[in-house]
Amino acid sequence: MKQPKLSKNRKKEKNKLIDLNVNHELSSHDYKVLINNPLSIQDLSKKIHIPETEIITYLFLAGMPVTINQVIDIAIAKDIAEHYKFTVIDSIALEDENKPNGSLNIQDQSEIFNRSPVIVVFGHVDHGKTTLLDTILKINSSSREYGGITQAINGYEMHYTYCDENVNLVFLDTPGHEAFSSMRIRSAKVADIALLIIAADDGLQPQTLEAIKLILDGNISHIVVITKVDKNDADVNSIKQKLTEYNMISKDWGGSTDIVEVSSFNNYNIDKLMDKICLINNEKQLQAHLDNSVVGTILESYLDKKKGVVARCLIQNGILKVGDFIASGSTAGRVKSLISFDNNSMNISGPSSLVQILGFFAIPEAGLEFVSLKNDKECKDYVKHNKGITRQMNMSRLLNSRISPKSKGNIKQFNVIVKSDTQGSLEAIIKSFFTISQNKVQLNLIANEAGNISRSDIDLALASNATIIGFNVTIMPDIVSLVKRNGLMVETFKVIYDLLDYVNQRMLDLLDIEYESVIIGQAVVQTVFSVNKGIVAGCLVNEGKLRKSCHINIYRNKQLIYKGILNSLKRIKEDVLEVISNNECGVMCNDYHEWQVQDIIEAYELKSKDKIL
Repeated sequence: MKQPKLSKNRKKEKNKLIDLNVNHELSSHDYKVLINNPLSIQDLSKKIHIPETEIITYLFLAGMPVTINQVIDIAIAKDIAEHYKFTVIDSIALEDENKPNGSLNIQDQSEIFNRSPVIVVFGHVDHGKTTLLDTILKINSSSREYGGITQAINGYEMHYTYCDENVNLVFLDTPGHEAFSSMRIRSAKVADIALLIIAADDGLQPQTLEAIKLILDGNISHIVVITKVDKNDADVNSIKQKLTEYNMISKDWGGSTDIVEVSSFNNYNIDKLMDKICLINNEKQLQAHLDNSVVGTILESYLDKKKGVVARCLIQNGILKVGDFIASGSTAGRVKSLISFDNNSMNISGPSSLVQILGFFAIPEAGLEFVSLKNDKECKDYVKHNKGITRQMNMSRLLNSRISPKSKGNIKQFNVIVKSDTQGSLEAIIKSFFTISQNKVQLNLIANEAGNISRSDIDLALASNATIIGFNVTIMPDIVSLVKRNGLMVETFKVIYDLLDYVNQRMLDLLDIEYESVIIGQAVVQTVFSVNKGIVAGCLVNEGKLRKSCHINIYRNKQLIYKGILNSLKRIKEDVLEVISNNECGVMCNDYHEWQVQDIIEAYELKSKDKIL
């Protein structure tokens, strides 16, 4: 929609608000603010232009004392913003309204290029996303995935012939596991077309519903793809019926949603799906500028031992060349090398291209925009403007802020250092830590970083008594020697399920065993007599059984008078292990001799409880 022209004063007002990270819709005088990550009181103050002291006072009156640098979670931040009459909106909606400077604007009088569509594949884990892509691309990537699940954003480009024309298509495969929600959100921001994958034999699941929300909130063109229709228990109609609850009504039911039933096993309807994608692409007429500054998105980033910092990116606008100055968030650099999605070296790359960029000085944050700039000075200015706490640091601080000063001395802590292959997987791991209860054991994140386990990690682990956890990282021989020499705990994992199970178990191991009493029997004392070894109570077992070495309670006139162990159990002068109901026996306790007739003996065993965090 074409924006109305603003007066100079109104423009200044709007620009001022944008600088504060607040979007002011001048037509309605409604203040909107983006809050999609945990942040400190100081950062929230800057966002909503409310003094830190006022926010701290508001929280104090609500029974939540905080400090200016304390990190608060999203829910609390939203509550504060709404209290001050801000409308909190999600990242997709806000970014649609505030396009980056280099983004496409049809009013610009620059060279316009018809670009390829970015097709993002969403769906619940094990619903056949990667298998479908393998069928489309005629590759076998799923066999290379640890645990058979996708744990990163994987990108591919392909050519497809549609209406006698060669169409270039860009696909992004997203993880389905709940831990990787940030990767799915990241992918939704760059999606032109979404494929919502639903298994015919499993229906709508939690991550299906999450994907539906991303698609609808982002107003993304989409196709519902029902996979595994060859299965005997496939139920397509129930899926279509369930989708109507989310206003996704199939075209053959009178709605506007494209639903394609496919089978990757026998290639059923794969061509039909591809034709649908190309038809939507033709309708959208996607375009980009060639002569504007480059704008793109960091899909993933990591530190490679040989290549240095590597950023896997999607170029969305402009032409990127080797030698260009680039910046993203609080880091910058100069393009040293461009590598295509299929590992070919390039000197130049344009819109809708998946590239690895080598040349950033530090690892850029996954999910952030990157831009090309004219020179080193512009890069420094950009970094200075964007300098500040990263989302990763925010999440770490928020996790550790759950350890209150009072609890530090009372509650056991599990100290960990996490090293991961990429920023994205590191973010997913830390986010998953929030789902682990810390009422009894606190998870203390000492450090987290993308990259292999290093000597400095070993030193830090020794100083903090921490366990080092690696995810898809390599342990070099010299590090292995250091670990063994110092007796450190270092564990590496290839599948996020296994990593989380390990952390959960280590925390459980720190808990003391708790027991519950299980009553096994009851007896009544009928006679009391002395023997060489002490006083014997002659009893009749009237319920259950008595067992040697079991725990007992002795009651007299319904009052508990003794708790202890049944040390001796005899039946007709013979030592026995147990005596069952309706049988007589003699019992002795080493430290109790005050038996009386009609005392009640309650026998019980201690059964260990399952440990729960």
